[in-house]
Amino acid sequence: MSLALITREIIRLLAKKATVIFIVMKQALKICMPIIFFNFIISCTQKNELGTKENPIKFYLVPAQDMQGLAENGKKLQAYFKKDLNLEVAVELPLSYIAVVEAFGSKRADAAIINTFGYVLANEKYGVEARLKLMNRGRDEYYGQIIARVDGPQTIKQLNGKKFAYVDPASTSGYVLPLRLFKQEKINIKEHIFAGRHDAVVTAVYQKQVDAGATFYTPPDDDGTPKDARMLVKIQYPDVFDKIKILKLTGPIPNDPVAFRKDLPEEMKVKIADSLKKYIKTEDGAKVLLAMYHITDFKSASDKDYDKVREYLKDLNRKAVDFIK
Repeated sequence: MSLALITREIIRLLAKKATVIFIVMKQALKICMPIIFFNFIISCTQKNELGTKENPIKFYLVPAQDMQGLAENGKKLQAYFKKDLNLEVAVELPLSYIAVVEAFGSKRADAAIINTFGYVLANEKYGVEARLKLMNRGRDEYYGQIIARVDGPQTIKQLNGKKFAYVDPASTSGYVLPLRLFKQEKINIKEHIFAGRHDAVVTAVYQKQVDAGATFYTPPDDDGTPKDARMLVKIQYPDVFDKIKILKLTGPIPNDPVAFRKDLPEEMKVKIADSLKKYIKTEDGAKVLLAMYHITDFKSASDKDYDKVREYLKDLNRKAVDFIK
């Protein structure tokens, strides 16, 4: 047999063998691909499951006061959640009240300790659900207050034409209720600022940056120790209670809730709520939660608990969403 014939025969045999291998591989892929695809989907699902490192539970804090203190205690709360829930948890502290609301809208927040008005807004826009209400010394409501320096305006009427400090457009005591008061009293504020936090409003009044301001008010302790927003700056300004007086109280306001994203699994809502109720009963938890938002306990809450705020909004002929336009 010539060399050319031998070469052609070898090529023919190799081609035949390759065809057989291709057919076998094709059949094997038909069998294996569904298995490979199924395992891939399972792997991705496990990685994206809520409570994993890739997708931690995101618990937001409203930036109502001292940011450093909230950040430090937020880390302690995060460590507790991780241990108690046996899940990955990220406690987040944004720079504004509205950021907490919008985090629910974009599903960056699964749960939050959110201010009262922020909750009403988040419920109106995104169906966020209140499950727990923060308690303070047995009280489930608080008030707003209008404050001024003792050498400043002496009555509410004297705020006409003055400069005023609000907290945030999404604050009940620090914006909604003073607006309602000024409407009722026919007071026209000449100029205003949003200080961002309750302690910042007190500081602005103390330093005479504004003539008056609005913050939260809670009743004094049984021994007479004041517990309103002025206490937040007592370390910086030891004479704050002598220099700043309360002109008028507003409210009452239902206490801030612990709220949850609408489509968060029910089991997860229950776990987180139960975990918080358990934490407040521990020595460390009592200290952390008191330092964060003056929380002394939790009670069950529902959306109807916040209808009082909706009534205040009706008095202003506005909805919650109108305050952030």
